[in-house]
Amino acid sequence: MTKRTVRLVGAPVDEGAGRRGCLMGPDAYRTAGLEKNLEDLGHTVHDDGNLVCPQTGPLTCKNPAVHHLEEIAGWTRVLFETARKIGVSGEFPIYMGGDHALALGTVPGQAAAAAELDRPLYVLWLDAHSDFHSLETTESGNLHGTPLAYACGLKGFDVLLGKPLEHVVDPSHVEILGVRSIDPQEHKFLLEAGAGVDDMRRIDEHGIAALLQPFLDRVARNNGLLHVSLDVDFLDPSIAPAVGTTVPGGATFREAHLVMEMLHDSGLVTSLDLVELNPFLDDRGKTARLMVDLTASLFGRKVFDRPTRSF
Repeated sequence: MTKRTVRLVGAPVDEGAGRRGCLMGPDAYRTAGLEKNLEDLGHTVHDDGNLVCPQTGPLTCKNPAVHHLEEIAGWTRVLFETARKIGVSGEFPIYMGGDHALALGTVPGQAAAAAELDRPLYVLWLDAHSDFHSLETTESGNLHGTPLAYACGLKGFDVLLGKPLEHVVDPSHVEILGVRSIDPQEHKFLLEAGAGVDDMRRIDEHGIAALLQPFLDRVARNNGLLHVSLDVDFLDPSIAPAVGTTVPGGATFREAHLVMEMLHDSGLVTSLDLVELNPFLDDRGKTARLMVDLTASLFGRKVFDRPTRSF
């Protein structure tokens, strides 16, 4: 097993969601033992602490539903620069959220780094939602529902960085796995863009391994870098209740671990988002511990090595 140098980056983004509490996510991962779990697997871990959201000054958007635009733009800018720098360093960043709006910065930042390395970036989006709204189409105004559209080059997002994205993710390099809630406008955008979408019905019919493996094979054939964005609501809420956007019928414990074990075996993953953990909604740390356990599987923990614990 390849030993990695892991960089933990806390991103207490709370303004992109409709419920408060995700700002406590980074410290919940620390409390649940993320660093120790990775060190026990032989990896070197550095914790950079939590990023601070910079001030941007007043910003405007045509959609009156959009809220906290200045804060989200600030987070996008600091996370973009952080991801771009770590992405070319050879270290493995884990961005500990925080709501999924953090990916407005992490994914484009990793894409910029991949371009500098002259390699394509692929994105595996493990989520109950596609997060493919634009600033104009979001009805809730919650910008955690927009990051994948932004990273794939949809128009109208220049306000976030103050300039257009120079490097976007090719939508054909995206695989959304486990989705079970897509708004009509997102559905239209996804069809037009050509992103890969495997919903829970396809998982039920074909099995999660049969859907994931062809995507991993394609990443390997094209010498790609793989960014994984893991949203708590990818998981069924019966095993992961600490999320403000619960959608029944999510991935089971074993399905989620199988995904992580396959990702480890592939050796392709170079960066990771852990998002939407809201400790205020958790049951004695149950969800935080599960997310840490899944991360350990991604970093090489085997079934027989996993400690027995009561969830």
